[in-house]
Amino acid sequence: MKVPIRAGIVGTGFAAELHADALARCRDAKLEMVCGIENLDRFCEQWGVERRTDNYKELCKDPDVDVVIVCTPTFIHRPVVAAAAEAGKDIICEKPLATKLEDARAMVKAAAAAGVKLMYAEDWCFSPILKRVEEIVAEGAVGDILYVKAKEVHSGSHSEYAKKLEYCGGGALFHIGCHPINWVRHLIGKEVVEVVGKTSGGGKSNMVHKDYEGEDWGVALFTFEHGAQGLVEGNYITLGGMDDTVEIYGTKGALKVELSQGSPIHVYSRVGYEYSVEKADNQLGWTRPAVDERWQLGYPTEIEYFIGCLRDNTEPMVGVRGEDGLASMEIAFAAYESMRTGKTIRMKDFRSS
Repeated sequence: MKVPIRAGIVGTGFAAELHADALARCRDAKLEMVCGIENLDRFCEQWGVERRTDNYKELCKDPDVDVVIVCTPTFIHRPVVAAAAEAGKDIICEKPLATKLEDARAMVKAAAAAGVKLMYAEDWCFSPILKRVEEIVAEGAVGDILYVKAKEVHSGSHSEYAKKLEYCGGGALFHIGCHPINWVRHLIGKEVVEVVGKTSGGGKSNMVHKDYEGEDWGVALFTFEHGAQGLVEGNYITLGGMDDTVEIYGTKGALKVELSQGSPIHVYSRVGYEYSVEKADNQLGWTRPAVDERWQLGYPTEIEYFIGCLRDNTEPMVGVRGEDGLASMEIAFAAYESMRTGKTIRMKDFRSS
């Protein structure tokens, strides 16, 4: 495909900001058009975009848009992906892929039927820190992987939509636990065969956020087909800023990662300063401010990779395809089924039910 590859973003919220920033850093990409309802003019002025609309179908059909980036609330993902696929446009879709499994499956099928790429925007798969981890593991430094423990936790979502299951599909395990779920599956490179889940229950059963219909704390323990174990946590009860960590245990070694709070800068302040890390509610006392948080979490590298797939007409790797977003959803929803029934869920049976 001829460069620059022209992108159209649907959405003007937090995720759209991340993608607009990543596009601005990508030499072979251009943000051509934006669709939004709230703050559309402000967003376009911030990122120097002249062309704008409040109709996503108009953006999808526009001949000057090569790829549609879906940054809407999750419950709107399916219709936007369907419109983009119908228009023959390649697609980058934010996480989680959808709010319902039937919607995610329909999105994957629609892209395949239209012959377009549906790429799943999982930034963990592009974090320079985690890419280095993958290299070390691939060298055999920890031997065969036996167990991976990973989490994304913080004090609550940016979005009001995250409070209603109709709009978000699930609670913390689904909405932010999707990052470690997908990355652990990407790292192991095998399919999950069994899942056990435990959550805070949602609503009045939650630990802190009684106004969230979904759980504010959840874990999923899953078994891969060759016997390795994965344990993933997502919660909205953690104070002090977003905490993303990974631990890997193998037959010949171990590896531990502080993805979001591993800055080399240590600051002590009695009066505070503007920003340290995402979700931190103050910058008092000892803090570890991020240097380039978006780079560290993988957003610029993610867009560079996806644009490269379009430029060179190559297929995206395992972990960032539409079907990988679907597989991650299946694991999270299997964990919910385990919580409801008190049983270990066999994925073969769960997928066919």
